[in-house]
Amino acid sequence: MKAVRGQLFVIAAPSGAGKTSLVRALMQRQPSLRFSVSYTTRRQRATEQHGRDYFFVDKNEFQRMIEAQEFLEHAQVFDNCYGTSRPQVEALLNCGDNVLLEIDWQGARQIRARLPECHSIFVLPPSRSALESRLRSRGTDSEEVIARRLRDSIADMSHWNEFDYVVVNDDFERATADLDAIVSGKAESLRADRAQLKPLIANLLG
Repeated sequence: MKAVRGQLFVIAAPSGAGKTSLVRALMQRQPSLRFSVSYTTRRQRATEQHGRDYFFVDKNEFQRMIEAQEFLEHAQVFDNCYGTSRPQVEALLNCGDNVLLEIDWQGARQIRARLPECHSIFVLPPSRSALESRLRSRGTDSEEVIARRLRDSIADMSHWNEFDYVVVNDDFERATADLDAIVSGKAESLRADRAQLKPLIANLLG
């Protein structure tokens, strides 16, 4: 008997919004949820593991994969390339697994065009000052890099209304619960078009 095709959840956020930590917490709450590991040309950090956090490849290999149409989506972000393996995602969905993709808004746009049945989620910080504080807390970037990341993050946030759902990471536990509700199909109150978001959006983008 053929398995019912799984559901695809796409989560994006500006740099510094806490997306990666939220995704890890969500995976603990939803152990059956499968995580698609992206490919990247970015340098591997000391705390990261190849095949767990990303598949780290050089630019030549990444270009080969583009030409072989092995990506469901790919994009360049902060001078580095990121991509999602089409065979990996399709195999999981066809087995009936629900799959989570952690990508940027450019990749999410490509995914929606190719798999319009996906559920897209955008994570926002509670304020611009909180966003800057989180970017600084990493302690690995220069002032110039922080300033650029902040500008780019604000530009990224302008795409919030392209997504089905918006989660505000003002309280980590609540934001994790909101993601859990979306994956569980119980999150109509978290739709991106809800009126409660308007003051926050004005603050973040104004």
